[in-house]
Amino acid sequence: MPRLLLLLPTTTYRAEAYLDAARRLKLDVTVGGEQEFASASQTTGNFLPLNFDHPHRSAQAAAGFAHHYPIDAVIGVDDLTAVVAATIAEKLALPHNSVASVAAARNKFRMRELLSAQGVPVPRYQVFPVDGDPVDFARQVPYPCVVKPLILSASCGVIRADDEEKYTAAFRRIVALLTTLGVTAGNEARWILAEDFVAGPEVALEGLLTNGVLQPLAIFDKPDPLDGPFFEETIYVTPSRLPFDLQQRIVDCAGRAARALGLQEGPVHGEFRVNDKGVWVIELAARTIGGRCSRTLHFAAGMALEDLILRHALRMPLLPLTRGDEAAGVMMLPIPYGGVLQEVRGQNEARAVPGIEELTITALSGQTLIPLPEGTRYLGFLLARGRTPADVESSLRQAHRRLTVVIATSPSTPTDAPRTPSGIRSMRF
Repeated sequence: MPRLLLLLPTTTYRAEAYLDAARRLKLDVTVGGEQEFASASQTTGNFLPLNFDHPHRSAQAAAGFAHHYPIDAVIGVDDLTAVVAATIAEKLALPHNSVASVAAARNKFRMRELLSAQGVPVPRYQVFPVDGDPVDFARQVPYPCVVKPLILSASCGVIRADDEEKYTAAFRRIVALLTTLGVTAGNEARWILAEDFVAGPEVALEGLLTNGVLQPLAIFDKPDPLDGPFFEETIYVTPSRLPFDLQQRIVDCAGRAARALGLQEGPVHGEFRVNDKGVWVIELAARTIGGRCSRTLHFAAGMALEDLILRHALRMPLLPLTRGDEAAGVMMLPIPYGGVLQEVRGQNEARAVPGIEELTITALSGQTLIPLPEGTRYLGFLLARGRTPADVESSLRQAHRRLTVVIATSPSTPTDAPRTPSGIRSMRF
């Protein structure tokens, strides 16, 4: 039975989907991580302690483990573990992307260097050291611009600035965030990127690389405008409603971006802006879509995205990578303001909206909620299916409006939500 080494950070939303896919494929699974997952079996060989901050040490540990339990494929589920997975796969001589290509996909500055060198459209960009003077840097950038750390994901730390004062405030806010997250030790965290704000709709592409050839799996529209000052992603809907020729240009751009980075194998997830000047690459990650968004995608014979990724990694036969005509979408439920979650009301009413297939509140009662740009987690996820993308979008918005989030806040918590004398605030969407 093939053995999969699955690298799972402790905060991932992706564990359940990959473990379920591994069970369907009857794989032996070893979870690699910094603590054991409750869903992983406790039998010998099913957990490998790894420090993801040290990829080469992780590769050494995996090589030692593989002497006793041979590994047939290694999968990382986010940007950091994708780098570790590439390092381990290289050590074990398994099919993989080069470590350099995956590391470049994770580093927003290096990515832009490689893409621009190959003529792939990216916004104009500069980087500045975190220990420099943001007042001086603010005089060097055009406006409007977007300020962001090099290594975080899910829009964490991404802030639009329209003038020098806002740039300075954004820069200082990102430095404070990096310090709070404890990621200032690495060289990548010692720099902050400023790039032109690109107007226009944003879309996401899910694809699969085989020997450097990109097979598009889905293009998601993002119907909510992402104009800042923060870039909280909410609704993804597929299939895209963009004209077919524009969709093909997005696919072509993604393929060029993958080649420029040197990516050859496995999943890619891209973020693009489109306007009258063309298709612009914002990100291209060497991983699948994050959160629980992959649940929107069903392929031939009922395959989930994770089934497809595991089959590809293990060189198992793949059925045609086609999907049905049904539209699908997901809403990443935003955190309206900071505080301690008390409850989310109206869940049954939201589930009763026609087209809603699933509502999952991933935040726990009593958990401290932190909104963007400092936040790294969502309140939960809504999943819908329907006849058309417009139907799906409507279902998601109706269901969201039926939810009321009740959060306990301190008097100093900045918010526009109504507050009672007890400090309990609620927001009805």
